Amino acid sequence: MLTTFLQNVFNALQWGSFYSMIALGYCLVYGVLRLINFAHGDIFMTACYIAFFIATALLGAFSGGGVFVFALTLLLTMGATALVGITIERIAYRPLRMKGVNRLYVVITALMVGFILENGNLAFLGASARRFPDVIEKHIWQFGPVVLTNLKVLVILAAFAVFGLLQFIVQKTVLGMSMRAISYDKFAIPLMGIPVNRVITFTFALGSGLAAVAGILFGMSYPVLDPYMGMIIGWKAFIAAVVGGIGDIKGAFIGGFILGFIEIFITAVFPSSFKDLISFVILLIILVLKPTGFFGVARSTKI
Repeated sequence: MLTTFLQNVFNALQWGSFYSMIALGYCLVYGVLRLINFAHGDIFMTACYIAFFIATALLGAFSGGGVFVFALTLLLTMGATALVGITIERIAYRPLRMKGVNRLYVVITALMVGFILENGNLAFLGASARRFPDVIEKHIWQFGPVVLTNLKVLVILAAFAVFGLLQFIVQKTVLGMSMRAISYDKFAIPLMGIPVNRVITFTFALGSGLAAVAGILFGMSYPVLDPYMGMIIGWKAFIAAVVGGIGDIKGAFIGGFILGFIEIFITAVFPSSFKDLISFVILLIILVLKPTGFFGVARSTKI
């Protein structure tokens, strides 16, 4: 019984890490723009495919994987995915923001961007699933009855490293302080000389970069990619961010782990087909009881 419990804890930490890293991307954009970037789950999917092609090319060039190939794949994937986020902001969101349109149209645009990414992938790359290459060798560690892999540990450590780095950027850097300032009053900020568009571009780049970290680690851990893989994971990460408090980095991070633990321990008790149903019901109850999430602050706004 204890063995199963400990194994489930590590499994929950791994899945919570994936949800948390994706949820942080939602949190960043919402924190600055009060915009839910519903395309973020599909940016995660795009990052998985970008990492797939980069890793495949590097493995061929260097005749094998390893730490160097992983690090280079990670950096290149983060850069390429950041460019995807910047492009989406420039083409889809900025024109609407400059026109001052109703937020409902921005939400619809975000959904359409997600559909374009999914169906663009389907049209150009096909519906066949692709297998992510073995970038680093998988090692299995036995701690008594508990089994861990190096990939599982890497995912968990990466999530906490990403959270710490993001906290530092937002709290200690000039761009981070500008992001926080814009979140409070984006209309008065230009009068203070802060380049709003540049800060918003950085926000989308950073959020997309976080999705890239989750993307490459997810591909390495669960190496089957398909064009619609980002949809359900993206929605779950969004809900996790809301449960934790979507405007709060710590809340979004913890919300991801809350969802991870709920899912894994539900699967341990009920058939796996009940996992999503019961998870969403529990999350709905949490939101009904505390609409702002565990760490969110109530603000009046119009969608």
